[in-house]
Amino acid sequence: MSVKRKTAKQSAQSSQPQYLKSGKRLAPSLRAEQILKGAIRFFAAHGFSGQTRELANELGISKGLLYRYFPSKEALIESVYQEVFLRRWSPTWQTVLTDRNRPLIERLKAFYADYAKLPLEYEWGRIYLYAGLAGASINRRYIRLAIERIFKPVIGELRHEFGYRPIEQLEITEPELELMWSLHGSIFYIGMRKWVYHVTAPSDIDGAVQQLVEGFYANAKTIMHAGLSRNMTQ
Repeated sequence: MSVKRKTAKQSAQSSQPQYLKSGKRLAPSLRAEQILKGAIRFFAAHGFSGQTRELANELGISKGLLYRYFPSKEALIESVYQEVFLRRWSPTWQTVLTDRNRPLIERLKAFYADYAKLPLEYEWGRIYLYAGLAGASINRRYIRLAIERIFKPVIGELRHEFGYRPIEQLEITEPELELMWSLHGSIFYIGMRKWVYHVTAPSDIDGAVQQLVEGFYANAKTIMHAGLSRNMTQ
């Protein structure tokens, strides 16, 4: 018995939103949602240098229809940022990081175990990378968000843990920021290995993240002491 295989064109068509295949008229909000989902897939696969005409062709819609819902490429990219980065940001993370009823090392492990899931998502990881390569503002905005809502709270909690002055009294030092980037970058790199380099990621992601956090915490006091001591003597 022979099995019919889908052609590349058929596979692409089958992955399109249902309304693109059926031609059904949908509510504007649902149509905009479907276009946005298609745009996220497109940018994750091709980056931000592609033309809106190419995006419309891939979605099987006219350029005019695309602009009816998203009046410019910039407006569409803004919606992608909201959907991919902001909607996936958990409102509980800051509470997890700053709840001093739990040991700090436990809070760090719990937070990064959850946060590490983001770069392991195909769309999140590739769009983040492409945005950086294209110099898109969404990448810089997300970095500012991470610094404000992750880096600063963690540094503040580390200072409290080790008996240093709070960041409200003594500004964050460069070694402290580099310490945070070393952990953050290491976790992000796991996703890059999977979605960009196409090499094997750790089989036990949770275990790998826990190990990175333990190494970070073990070295944090020494690195912070050196940076803060230098800062206070200047």
